[in-house]
Amino acid sequence: MTILEVCIDSTEGLGVAQANGADRVELCSALELGGLTPSIGLVTLAARAGISARAMIRPRAGDFVFDRDEITQMIAEIDAIRETGIEGVVLGASHADGRLDIETLTQLSERSKGLKKTLHRAFDLVPDLEEAIEPAITLGFDTILTSGRAHTALEGIQDLARAHQIAAGRIAIMPGAGISAANVRSLLKNAPFAAIHGSCSAPAKADNQLAAKLGFTSLNRRTTSAKSVADLKTALRL
Repeated sequence: MTILEVCIDSTEGLGVAQANGADRVELCSALELGGLTPSIGLVTLAARAGISARAMIRPRAGDFVFDRDEITQMIAEIDAIRETGIEGVVLGASHADGRLDIETLTQLSERSKGLKKTLHRAFDLVPDLEEAIEPAITLGFDTILTSGRAHTALEGIQDLARAHQIAAGRIAIMPGAGISAANVRSLLKNAPFAAIHGSCSAPAKADNQLAAKLGFTSLNRRTTSAKSVADLKTALRL
């Protein structure tokens, strides 16, 4: 059966995902930015909640070309997250031309020894699928989160199916981006993906106007939708 991973960035989202059928959560902050490293508090609560969880390791928004100081920060974040006892981490690093930065990924992977590892959507920048999948396997990743190098997984379905074929059961290709209960069955007709990733999010309610006036809010902030999680889980059971 295909498992459902839901990306969440708050304790509320954690509870919503768990209560509505998520099999695993990806922990992050700032959903509206594609997910950054979560707080240790959120990671600790996820570990206590008893749900399968992996934490995003991404120090800033933008590209995935990281300098020495950012890599040092990411290593420190891996060390701190390991102490919480959660299942794993979500990693990625690129060169400016989109190729995976194998040197950086090797450092991060070695520091993550003993943890399960997902390669995140830095993969969607790669110029060659096979060239990227093989080192991911060698480095010990068990999952690649990808939209098939497209804006949404539905648009990238040809690459997703091809990546699944190249992986040949050696690593899970997990489609993500724009997946909902309305389209997930169409996606699964193309390949028997073992896992599906969704933010299952909706625009957050309006923030306190006093806080907004002083610039403490994000206009694009999103929150986990109970209905979206439940509907997607139901669709996966069909």
